[in-house]
Amino acid sequence: QAPIKATCEDMSCKTGFPEDVHSAVVSRSVHGGQPLLNVKFRSCDGNKKIHFGSSEPEDFRVGEDGVVYAERSFQLSAEPTEFVVSAQDKETQEEWQMRVKLTPEPAFAGASEKDQKKIEDIIFPWQQYKYSSPLKRQKRDWVIPPINLPENSRGPFPQELVRIRSDRDKSLSLRYSVTGPGADQPPTGIFIINPISGQLSVTKPLDREQIASFHLRAHAVDVNGNQVENPIDIVINVIDMNDNRPEFLHQVWNGTVPEGSKPGTYVMTVTAIDADDPNAQNGMLRYRILSQAPSSPSPNMFTINNETGDIITVAAGLDREKVQQYTLIIQATDMEGNPTYGLSNTATAVITVTDVNDNPPEFTAMTFYGEVPENRVDVIVANLTVTDKDQPHTPAWNAMYRMTGGDPTGRFTILTDPNSNDGLVTVVKPIDFETNRMFVLTVAAENQVPLAKGIQHPPQSTATVSITVIDVNESPYFVPNPKLVRQEEGLLAGSMLTTFTAQDPDRYMQQTSLRYSKLSDPANWLKIDPVNGQITTTAVLDRESIYVQNNMYNATFLASDNGIPPMSGTGTLQIYLLDINDNAPQVNPKEATTCETLQPNAINITAVDPDIDPNAGPFAFELPDTPASIKRNWTIVRISGDHAQLSLRIRFLEAGIYDVPIVITDSGNPHASSTSVLKVKVCQCDINGDCTDVDRIVGTGLGTGAIIAILLCIIILLILVLMFVVWMKRRDKERQAKQLLIDPEDDVRDNILKYDEEGGGEEDQDYDLSQLQQPDTVEPDAIKPVGIRRLDERPIHAEPQYPVRSAAPHPGDIGDFINEGLKAADNDPTAPPYDSLLVFDYEGSGSTAGSLSSLNSSSSGGEQDYDYLNDWGPRFKKLADMYGGGDD
Repeated sequence: QAPIKATCEDMSCKTGFPEDVHSAVVSRSVHGGQPLLNVKFRSCDGNKKIHFGSSEPEDFRVGEDGVVYAERSFQLSAEPTEFVVSAQDKETQEEWQMRVKLTPEPAFAGASEKDQKKIEDIIFPWQQYKYSSPLKRQKRDWVIPPINLPENSRGPFPQELVRIRSDRDKSLSLRYSVTGPGADQPPTGIFIINPISGQLSVTKPLDREQIASFHLRAHAVDVNGNQVENPIDIVINVIDMNDNRPEFLHQVWNGTVPEGSKPGTYVMTVTAIDADDPNAQNGMLRYRILSQAPSSPSPNMFTINNETGDIITVAAGLDREKVQQYTLIIQATDMEGNPTYGLSNTATAVITVTDVNDNPPEFTAMTFYGEVPENRVDVIVANLTVTDKDQPHTPAWNAMYRMTGGDPTGRFTILTDPNSNDGLVTVVKPIDFETNRMFVLTVAAENQVPLAKGIQHPPQSTATVSITVIDVNESPYFVPNPKLVRQEEGLLAGSMLTTFTAQDPDRYMQQTSLRYSKLSDPANWLKIDPVNGQITTTAVLDRESIYVQNNMYNATFLASDNGIPPMSGTGTLQIYLLDINDNAPQVNPKEATTCETLQPNAINITAVDPDIDPNAGPFAFELPDTPASIKRNWTIVRISGDHAQLSLRIRFLEAGIYDVPIVITDSGNPHASSTSVLKVKVCQCDINGDCTDVDRIVGTGLGTGAIIAILLCIIILLILVLMFVVWMKRRDKERQAKQLLIDPEDDVRDNILKYDEEGGGEEDQDYDLSQLQQPDTVEPDAIKPVGIRRLDERPIHAEPQYPVRSAAPHPGDIGDFINEGLKAADNDPTAPPYDSLLVFDYEGSGSTAGSLSSLNSSSSGGEQDYDYLNDWGPRFKKLADMYGGGDD
């Protein structure tokens, strides 16, 4: 790696390139965007705007600063590459040219060990220093050849690469540095430089598969940080090593090939990639087939293009019916397939032999049989079975059936069962046993796709189908159906109308004659003879009946045979009724209103006739001769064929209701006339011709039905109110009864009034004796109100006043308080004979109230005087008799 040297002869200033031919040595592998060299253009006045160009713009591009860049990545040939660099003045269009010759550097592998260990110096190009004389010659810049460094180097590290130095390091103290990815930019720290000596080193092994090249820039500054030299570009290319195995894109590759394919038929392409340099032997792959399974009919049915990976057939005999799938083991090796130095990997190629239609369908029998009842459709009469050796449920296996003869009228079709591939012979048109008793069909079987070239249909692809028609009892049919009969209306009952008979299509069955019956006769006008089908009337035929529509009357009859099973058919008889003049015209409307005076008093009337032309209008209108008042008071004028106008003849007619007879005659032959009565209400009218009589006002009172409904509603409402009141009173009584009825478990009196039991002593009593034990601690608000009584007993007299203890009574007053309470209880007729506060059988332990025995007694036993019991009231009378009655 020697520095590039270029010289230029001393000469006076002349605008243009300093030399006609410029030579440079660059690496053999050129990458797109890589700077290659720097051409120098001299401008004497320094103001020219120069544009650089290249004669090979698709390969090389010249920047505005004169640096030549590669436009794309390519390999330089062994011979020098030449092209022309041009410079053009943008103002004067003056142009200069220089020829550039690029020579590839010698291969790194060919350098001697001594040369590889030699550390080259990279010297900054000369430049005009800012303090030097302007007349000093300036040497053009050059481009440093790339530094090639193998990947995965084992060191030792840091490993010295080159030394950067400047010619000014003899007179100035300089500092060197490098910038760019790999130095001060991520990934940082890969390349370092000694700032004093300019020694550039690599600190760790490189991986070309991660970064193929590094573009660094070297700088030289003085101790003050001032730039001394222009930065120079250093390109470090990582030389590829064979450290990656080929990798297939898929471990299993799937392909198909039609059976019977000729040798050379393309099957599929397998692809492997190698992370190493694809332009070097390390990344150049070669493919080969290691094994084939199965090996029939030949162990080498396929071959592979060792460079592209295309798999093709090399032998004939692919038959899906024998071998449906082949499995190939494919090997990819780098180093152009060198088995000694190359790295290998394998993948599996699965080749499926696809089916082609090389086997025609064949019938399992030459003749098939079937039968079908007559007049049946959509019935499968025969099942045709075929065999086909092709792959099931494919177009080459799916059968299609075609009738080639025996069915000129198209009464049969053959459908294919998609699951079994059988042919289903189906009837699509009714078959008459009396016409055809048997069919013999010729059927051919084909596939959905044509047979492969050279394959013919065998005789087994055609079969015969024999179908027998079974006679069944068919329904009789009327002829004609429907049958039209024209008849004048008014035909009397019992008249013969027509004969309506049916035919039996079963000519070969032993059956009796047909029987007839009536199925539908809306007006009940007809009857039919059950044997001969003669139809007679049972009522007069009337065209004006509601059952006649558009002069047509329809009746339906039934014909039945006695076959097995019995069958019947229907027929419709249509009677077209011709009109006769059997209806007289009538007036419409039947009621009218007019005024008392002559004007306005016209009444428009219409004649209505159920008959039709010529037995209807135009009509003649006239008034009868009797009574005479009709013609005297009224007059009638016909205004059209169906309409007339009735009006007063006299100037004034008293208000009232009048019956006006009108004679209307139609145009029939003979004529038919009738006298219709028109009820006319004559009233007083206002200026608009509207009646103003009170009599004409229709009563607006409620009808009887409405009044009855209202009364029923009122009665129902009263009953509901009465039921609610009764229910409320009953509920109040139940509440009162519940208050008097107390559950025995909740009745305190029942729990307390047990006179035949003394109890367990004072320890057995659960009384609140706090007032007797601690009278000094009783709170004022805890004192019971006046008149304490049982809550479950309602008093019927005024409550007596019970004494109230003071908030803090003296202990000596307890006796007085009890005596006063006793007197109040004796005079209280509502109080029970007990009270929780009137319990004297417990003195208490250490009670501040003292012993109750010291209140009225100073002795005990027989010396006690019980005469005071007589003073305690009637409740203690029995006790006074027992103890206070003296010695007895």
